Amino acid sequence: MLQASTIKFLKTLKKNNNKPWFEKNKDSYLSAKEDAENFVGQVIEVFGKIDADIAPLQPKDCTYRIYRDVRFSQDKTPYKIHLGAYLNKGGKKNPTAGYYMHWEPGRSMIGGGLWMPMAPDLNKVRQEIDYSFDEWKKIVDHKTFRKMFAEGLEREDVLSRPPKGYDDENPAIEFLKLKSFVVTRTLTDEELQSKTLLKEVIKTFESMKDFVAFLNRALE
Repeated sequence: MLQASTIKFLKTLKKNNNKPWFEKNKDSYLSAKEDAENFVGQVIEVFGKIDADIAPLQPKDCTYRIYRDVRFSQDKTPYKIHLGAYLNKGGKKNPTAGYYMHWEPGRSMIGGGLWMPMAPDLNKVRQEIDYSFDEWKKIVDHKTFRKMFAEGLEREDVLSRPPKGYDDENPAIEFLKLKSFVVTRTLTDEELQSKTLLKEVIKTFESMKDFVAFLNRALE
């Protein structure tokens, strides 16, 4: 579970996203950061026994900085209003599929997969789905997977036409048009502070282990 003080910090940061306030409340941020990292450490310890790729990770390999890169953004607010962690083979800087946690009051979620891979990797995933479509369908249609991610794979960024080398008659076309292969489920603020949060995260990640493994096999 996350501490109520962590949720409170994020809520207050959203209303005061500026350097003077942040510097004045640096201790609150450091406490929230430590709280999140402690939870990530628990997830690694438990889930690493289920997915061996996760076992070697340390929280610092997975958690993201709260400081925004505003150089090329119209939004110049200096801080992210959420905390997040990405558990994947080799750590968050590796372009591999993995498991994601996003803590933001009112907009928290867990899930993962492979987000916006570069063209060579995207082509590898499409090819693997095409070649092994029966296996892919078995994974994404599994009753536990579908129950956990009722809305299926995210479809925010989809090609309007089949990618090069494929046609509309391909049985896998709905997946081949995707640019990301991601699933998520939301969490309430109450769930973040529940004693069952760790169990819920582990159950969610376990349900998508085969999904992540398929994507990483394609990349390799």
